[in-house]
Amino acid sequence: QVQLVESGGGLVQAGGSLRLSCAASGRTFIGIGWFRQAPGKDREFVAAIGYSGARTYYADSVKGRFTISRDNAKNTVYLQITTLKPEDTAVYYCAGTSTLPVDRFGRYENWGQGTQVTVSS
Repeated sequence: QVQLVESGGGLVQAGGSLRLSCAASGRTFIGIGWFRQAPGKDREFVAAIGYSGARTYYADSVKGRFTISRDNAKNTVYLQITTLKPEDTAVYYCAGTSTLPVDRFGRYENWGQGTQVTVSS
């Protein structure tokens, strides 16, 4: 059974850091993406990573603060978040794609349940 499970969210102060994990099972995805959704807003793309980890993609709003990485031996993708801002508050979801492309235009069909990130000012 294909499953993705996010973890690592929590409540942090502005300027702090978090490391989110996305553990996949049942399939090794070509690409894994992170998305987020704040209350009253549409879901937005955050970051994505290709199979080897060599190709990464970031939304302009998080570039320089967020780092995506992949450990294929563990079938896990990470999102290292630094310099958190209140506007980063959202539910963060990871999703997998088995087709190209793997960037923000990718066809992400398998989704996790999400992990809450709350940033206080």
